[in-house]
Amino acid sequence: MNPVKVGICGLGTVGGGTFNVLQRNAEEIARRAGRGIEVAQIAMRTPKPQFQTTGIAITNDVFEVATNPEIDIVIELMGGYTVARELVLKAIENGKHVVTANKALIAVHGNEIFAKAREKGVIVAFEAAVAGGIPVIKAIREGLSANRINWVAGIINGTGNFILTEMREKGRTFEDVLVEAQALGYAEADPTFDVEGIDAAHKLTILASIAFGIPLQFDKAYTEGITKLTTADVNYAEALGYRIKHLGVARSTAAGIELRVHPTLIPADRLIANVNGVMNAVMVNGDAAGSTLFYGAGAGMEPTASSVIADLVDVVRAMTSDPENRVPHLAFQPDSLSAHPILPIEACESAYYLRIQAKDHPGVLAQVASILSERGINIESIMQKEVEEHDGLVPMILLTHRVVEQRINDAIAALEALAGVNGPVVRIRVEHLN
Repeated sequence: MNPVKVGICGLGTVGGGTFNVLQRNAEEIARRAGRGIEVAQIAMRTPKPQFQTTGIAITNDVFEVATNPEIDIVIELMGGYTVARELVLKAIENGKHVVTANKALIAVHGNEIFAKAREKGVIVAFEAAVAGGIPVIKAIREGLSANRINWVAGIINGTGNFILTEMREKGRTFEDVLVEAQALGYAEADPTFDVEGIDAAHKLTILASIAFGIPLQFDKAYTEGITKLTTADVNYAEALGYRIKHLGVARSTAAGIELRVHPTLIPADRLIANVNGVMNAVMVNGDAAGSTLFYGAGAGMEPTASSVIADLVDVVRAMTSDPENRVPHLAFQPDSLSAHPILPIEACESAYYLRIQAKDHPGVLAQVASILSERGINIESIMQKEVEEHDGLVPMILLTHRVVEQRINDAIAALEALAGVNGPVVRIRVEHLN
């Protein structure tokens, strides 16, 4: 059969990796796909002499790729929301399949894009949008398709995981490690998307839709960053037998779907608690398979390219199949997506770590315990660090049993108004993932 012709839009880190792997492993990829895959056109802003592009049409206009009648598949690797959305919709309108690594695009505009793709009978593939080289979307959508998924939890941003690992292992401050992460290229000059959880929320939104068969609803994801964590919190967690990870959690409950990204205490003996550095990991709990863990490089040139090309192979295989029998974009047939509500964070349930700076005199602990008890919050354990007294204040560390967030919010408001407590109460959620 004639080779499938693809156009790559964006020859940056992931685009360059995709191009290199396609060239290097062309024969192996063709054997898997059933026919050759040829890069026929590349759109890039500036020349990239490090890539051997002789004989390939080069343009600085991405829309030229989307309208090129010779191109069968458009690979969108530019990132961002606006131009990427216009490019993908233009490619679909012209009857072209699309492969993308753009998690922000899918999380925010995926519902619109998939509806247009279905109308035109084309595929939009996006494995590389979540967890880089880890094929977790395919695992949930296909490998675990017999299961009713109970929850998904993951370390899905390598920058945040690197920062927390360095804070724990070397006792460094958040600010110090962030500067190094930027120098190493793990964090952008503006690290907001990474350290405030927005990047992870994009990815979690996609995972939740595939796991539970619901529309993409990024605007309803609760997002909390790691900027307020201190080395003391990391050390207290360690003393209690926990590790702090910046976790994305999507859980199906009788009331609705929890969709939340925030710092989380995880028991130190759990596998996911020992995922360190820039690595990613996703745990999926299904009623039939139980808990499975997917671990690997969550970013990088060739790991992400691996997922891009895996999608490319799937699209090439599907090009000769019946369009009505392809794997649905979000795992469930489009007319079967359910209307389960996304729960506000106040209605989500978790155990909690609370750090309270309290005056070192009798009766304060009894007052704290009374405030929690009045709101139905049970204490699992207490730790006080008298040796760390400063200005007459002693850190008081509490772990609670599971309770809805609204009760914790009410208790924190009362604690912060207590005469014996100075400063804001630090709260971190606790997850006992099995």
